[in-house]
Amino acid sequence: MLNDAGTYTTLPVTELERARRFYSETLGMREVMVTDGGIMFASGATQFFVYPSSFRASGHTQMSWTVPDIRKEVAELRGRGLKFEEFDVPGVKTVDGISQVGPNVWTAYFKDPDGNLLGLTQIGERTPEAS
Repeated sequence: MLNDAGTYTTLPVTELERARRFYSETLGMREVMVTDGGIMFASGATQFFVYPSSFRASGHTQMSWTVPDIRKEVAELRGRGLKFEEFDVPGVKTVDGISQVGPNVWTAYFKDPDGNLLGLTQIGERTPEAS
């Protein structure tokens, strides 16, 4: 059954080479398969597929990474030129790009060059230290 099968997400992009550079160079992801239809990247024990499409990204988070130290990840990615989104909506209010969305859950969001909303999530007992 499907509950034993692995999953992967798919992300639509308008320019495959631009997406390739963003995911491999900016985010440090490793390509595991290149086809005429797109590129599969590895991230930890999971994968995601970037493919050319005329459809646009939606407004919701398309993919998130769980990280042990969200402030460290945000700082490192900002150093690589990423801009983090700021939100002030019910359930999500960011301060310096990071929001606490549960008792021990913090999130941060950024977009890829095609507007796909991507997230970082820290889950745990430790409160992220202010930078």
